[in-house]
Amino acid sequence: MKSVFAFSSALLSLAWAQDLCDQYSYYSSGGYYFNNNAWGKDSGTGNQCTHVDKLLNPGVQWHSEWNWSGGQSEVKSYPYSGRELASKKFVSDIGSMPTKAEWQYAGDNIRADIAYDLFTAADPNHDNSSGDYELMIWLGKRGDIQPIGSSTGNVNVAGQTWDLWVGYNGPMKVFSFVAPNEIATFESDIKPFFTHVTNAQGFPASSQYLTTVQFGTEPFTGNNARFDVWYWYAEIN
Repeated sequence: MKSVFAFSSALLSLAWAQDLCDQYSYYSSGGYYFNNNAWGKDSGTGNQCTHVDKLLNPGVQWHSEWNWSGGQSEVKSYPYSGRELASKKFVSDIGSMPTKAEWQYAGDNIRADIAYDLFTAADPNHDNSSGDYELMIWLGKRGDIQPIGSSTGNVNVAGQTWDLWVGYNGPMKVFSFVAPNEIATFESDIKPFFTHVTNAQGFPASSQYLTTVQFGTEPFTGNNARFDVWYWYAEIN
């Protein structure tokens, strides 16, 4: 049985292996989706490929390799994994959002963040590349980069201290929770982050649908970069 299981696991890994190297190369399976998402590539020079490695049931494993230069203050991309949502719920109706992320970065002169990215909108069918509100959870950052807006000070959410930044990306209000030190293994519930901005920042949880749940990295510049997501899992209850 052991050899049969190992062979089956190898076949599953091969079936899932995908190379996403075009600007918006996309792949989905098993309730998860992936995008190379080099949306800001024209602000600099470089290349990027994202590779889907395994379905881990539950969860996924993937990595992205990139080189970007120029446009020092501009994000070049956001390669990510996302969770398909079977139905859209108001944030206030969500009971919990358990998640786990294990990641690692390697490369030269990396300037990038490592972050969850969640969008909400009053329209459940809003384009999932933006929303009325954006909530980011920065598990780490490399180099002299910072989120949109300005810092409102430290807050304690989900047993961790975070520096909460608030600002606008066009009409979209953005909340960014930034870890003071890198969190390479993060296992938590995302719902308390929404509870905090509802109570402290006036986020209208009862009229905003959760439309997007993603995890990835935003490269600014760097060379020979490899971002490994050894494990990512998310659920909406």
